[in-house]
Amino acid sequence: MAQTGKKVVVIGSGFGGLGTACLLSKEGYSVTLLEKNEQLGGRAGLLEDGDFRWDMGPSWYLMPDVFEAFFESLGERVEDHLQLERLNPGYRIFFEDGDVVDMTGDLAIDAATFDRYEAGAGEKLREYLRLSEYQYTIAMRDFVPKNYDSYRDFFTRQAIVEGPKLHVLESMDRYVGRFFTHPKLRKIIQYTLVFLGSSPYSTPALYNIMSHVDFNLGVWYPEGGIHEVIQVLARIAKQHGAEIRCNSEVERILVDGGRVVGVQTADGIVEADIVVSNADLHHTETELLQPVDQSLNEKYWNKRTLAPSAFIIYLGLDTTIPHLVHHNLYFCEDWRTNFDSIFKQPSYPDNPSLYICCPSKTDPSVAPAGHENLFILVPVAPGLDDTPEIREQYASHILDLVEEKLKIPGMWDHIISQHIFSINDFASRYNSYKGSALGLAHTLRQSAVWRPNNRSKKVRGLYYVGANTNPGIGMPMCLISAQLVRKRVLYGK
Repeated sequence: MAQTGKKVVVIGSGFGGLGTACLLSKEGYSVTLLEKNEQLGGRAGLLEDGDFRWDMGPSWYLMPDVFEAFFESLGERVEDHLQLERLNPGYRIFFEDGDVVDMTGDLAIDAATFDRYEAGAGEKLREYLRLSEYQYTIAMRDFVPKNYDSYRDFFTRQAIVEGPKLHVLESMDRYVGRFFTHPKLRKIIQYTLVFLGSSPYSTPALYNIMSHVDFNLGVWYPEGGIHEVIQVLARIAKQHGAEIRCNSEVERILVDGGRVVGVQTADGIVEADIVVSNADLHHTETELLQPVDQSLNEKYWNKRTLAPSAFIIYLGLDTTIPHLVHHNLYFCEDWRTNFDSIFKQPSYPDNPSLYICCPSKTDPSVAPAGHENLFILVPVAPGLDDTPEIREQYASHILDLVEEKLKIPGMWDHIISQHIFSINDFASRYNSYKGSALGLAHTLRQSAVWRPNNRSKKVRGLYYVGANTNPGIGMPMCLISAQLVRKRVLYGK
């Protein structure tokens, strides 16, 4: 049912914000999307230097079923807008001892790989993935695409029956330990928690569903990169009448009599009947609202567990690296100490696990011919000191580590472009609390009904979308978040 005449302001153009603009403009609302920065995408921005082009944030296209469902809700087809390629191998893992292993997404091959490390592990992988698929089906049907207003919404009869099958109250580390003993296999299964900004020692085993996402649904790449998905969403929103403005930072959400009436920008007031904020939730609550209108004050945020920040190095090389694939992971030996440096004793890890994306292996448009495009990401604790001196020293340390551990001799001599993005940049560019790269971590107490609601408790007509509300972190989850906001706006539930 079209709601023509009602004005909606969306703050921020990440996946949640653009998804909301698409959905509500299609419903007939008059949508204005305001983006603080000079380009769309939020963390899914684009960095260009000559003929090099880097996706600045997300680089894994996972859960294609969610993208397909979202596009279908707009009357569109993914294949009409994006050219997707399934990557094989999905990713390559470099262990600290020099061992290298590929995960292909072909279960027969991957099971044989597991068997090399531990007798019977291949069959256990099959069992693990069968359960993961079953749990994914339950979670995506009954738990993930749902708004929660009270504990009664979560602890339904259905949840009491199905919940134990999801192992909600068990840690991932303990759950995975039931299936695999070899530390390398446990790391392979648990690495996806990086996408949730969490540690295997505190993340609910519910998130073993990520293994189904990884192994069964596959790892994909959209031609042109992740930022191309942002451009597609922006085009669809505009086709439905949405107005999109960059360089339009919202300074205040305006409230009158407990109801939102618009937003204040440097260029003036934009009136609104509804405001949906895709901006960082801490920033929205503590900076854009007056104290009387805040649902989540500083006391609340001081008790939260944040997902890591990231130390990112964007490199352009005047050579190619034959033994890298599109997605590469380096796993350090001391897994627990690495996680502790992020979550328990915050410090820059000396020997971190890290991720290297080399999209030029798949997409020749991201680098000149005969050159390589590298994106090196080290998860680090949010809120660490981030000075030019620290950046220079730590970047040198990480590049030395990559050169040694991934066996890329002479890499330093081939660097012709280098950019660093880290804690202070997340804070200044995205207004991210303490410079977190992802927002609230997915601990038990910060998932489902315990995650911030997508509707303000104090201000009527104010909604939240994106990683800090349900269902959480990741591009697919943010698109589902947009669909949940649509349900709120249209039906109030």
